[in-house]
Amino acid sequence: MKREIYKSQVKDAGTHGMLQIIKEVAFSDDPRDLGYMADNVPCQRACPASTNIPGYIRCITEGRYGRSYELNRIYNILPATLGRICSRPCEAACRHGEHDLGQSVNICHLKRAAADLKPGMHRIKEDLYAPSGKSVGVIGSGPAGIGAAHDLAVFGHNVTLYESMPEAGGMLRYGIPAFRLPRDILDLEIGNVLRLGVDLKVGVMVGHDVMMKDLLKKHDAVITTVGCMAPNSLGVDGESLDGVISGLDFMVRTNLGQPVPIGKRVIVVGDGFTAMDCARSSLRMGAQSVRINILSTEEFMPVDAHEIHEVKVEGARIYSLVTTHRIHGSQGRVEGIEFLRTRLEDTPDGRGRIAVPIENSAFVMEVDTVIAAIGQHPTVDFGQPLVMNGQRIGVQPDRFLTSVDRLYAAGDCVTGASNVISALASGRKVAQEVDERFVGRRRRTQMVRFEAAEQTDREREYDFIRPVAMPTLAVSDRFDVGENEVEKGYREVEAKRESLRCYLCSLKYEIDVSRCIYCSMCIDVAPRDCIKMISGVSENSDGTYGDYGETGNWNEVVAIAIDNKRCIRCGQCYDVCPMDCITITKTELVEVDREE
Repeated sequence: MKREIYKSQVKDAGTHGMLQIIKEVAFSDDPRDLGYMADNVPCQRACPASTNIPGYIRCITEGRYGRSYELNRIYNILPATLGRICSRPCEAACRHGEHDLGQSVNICHLKRAAADLKPGMHRIKEDLYAPSGKSVGVIGSGPAGIGAAHDLAVFGHNVTLYESMPEAGGMLRYGIPAFRLPRDILDLEIGNVLRLGVDLKVGVMVGHDVMMKDLLKKHDAVITTVGCMAPNSLGVDGESLDGVISGLDFMVRTNLGQPVPIGKRVIVVGDGFTAMDCARSSLRMGAQSVRINILSTEEFMPVDAHEIHEVKVEGARIYSLVTTHRIHGSQGRVEGIEFLRTRLEDTPDGRGRIAVPIENSAFVMEVDTVIAAIGQHPTVDFGQPLVMNGQRIGVQPDRFLTSVDRLYAAGDCVTGASNVISALASGRKVAQEVDERFVGRRRRTQMVRFEAAEQTDREREYDFIRPVAMPTLAVSDRFDVGENEVEKGYREVEAKRESLRCYLCSLKYEIDVSRCIYCSMCIDVAPRDCIKMISGVSENSDGTYGDYGETGNWNEVVAIAIDNKRCIRCGQCYDVCPMDCITITKTELVEVDREE
């Protein structure tokens, strides 16, 4: 652990002199401290980009929207974009969503609020490294490519971004409809990356317009982030009929403004975000009947409840427990789709459920267009032999280097189809690996930052605030202009109210055992079983702390301890302690420069 003392001066209004303020801050890379953050700040741990969620939410409670936006941008590069379309793994991990505590904080909505409500004069800033003279080519300008390009430019390297489509953004632009992600928002945040000196070349397909071997000659390193651009097949008869289209092709053509005749009756096969986007886009294109047919049930759909609600509100219907059997048509044109009903059974290992077709349960639905949104896989045609991992690009264990020297791969082309925040985080990680190759060491690392805090001003009544719903456009106003953004964003009063719900899990409560008199008053006032009499603490094999050894026998008690995994930071123990032996420390998982 290293410890730093920061000193600052402020004017004394009474004497016109100066007051010296000393603030002590400690940084640690001790496995116990890193393990503490993983266990006790579950939202940040769940975020693939390790976004400092309690930090930026706290800024919103204080009305510091610009600072909140910057805290986001340090980690996830595209806060306004992700605040609209992120898959929200943080919310599934939010402590407020535990069964006895209510519903998770609307973390993603607050990310967007920081972007929407920041001052008009807000100026972003970057901590840039000195120019290195090294050159990197990044193939693909989707989330992984944007994340890699940004960090490489910050590290001082010359970056060229190669994009096969007419504009940058990858699936952010061509796979997501404008009513979920307005293009001016996307343009602004991509522009904030390009302004760092990134050279964007559009309409360039590697393997066709330029060969990989030529890029490797031109650049000191090349990173491919081509994603998953090949749609998965339904694998049934009739799939080649006119009127059967993949969800990816449908969204790309729609977002390019190309005409896609769909008729009046549309059936979407699939249960993910692309399937929902296809259904909602079809309604905006004039379809009178849109049905979403899913293999399992709504309970197991990989989209959030809000998305399911919106697709239903707009007029689509979801049919559960069906699987595509064959597609019917005549004269080369689709006319109907035949399904089998399914039932859910436990998997052989007992860890999940699987949909099993039911014999003699076939039925046919008439249809004008079938949209198969059942996922994608990578396609690699660089004219360069690569070791593959099935359909994905193979990389070295725990690294991003491929079988070709100086050629790296990141994002969905390595992992398979994932989500935007995971792809972006992957792009940032590969940038660190390439930078390490150039300079011979890792220049950035994660550490835990500790700063003493006063009593939290979080009130117990905040625990009972109901989640603030995202204001949305009236359904009647959504279809006049198909690109009208449906979610309107929080106003300041709504953002403040939702932010108050956060438990601020980054606040660490500790009892100084040398001063504790074991009066148990803190235990008596705790609203949860978060303060415990313990006989010891186990240690995991990786050096992190394990579980408390609880005991009810006073002869075995070695300490009264606060279990921060159960604590809701109400501060009642702090207020009632007669010995002032409870301290509060603000903890943050941050990226810092490594010392040489």
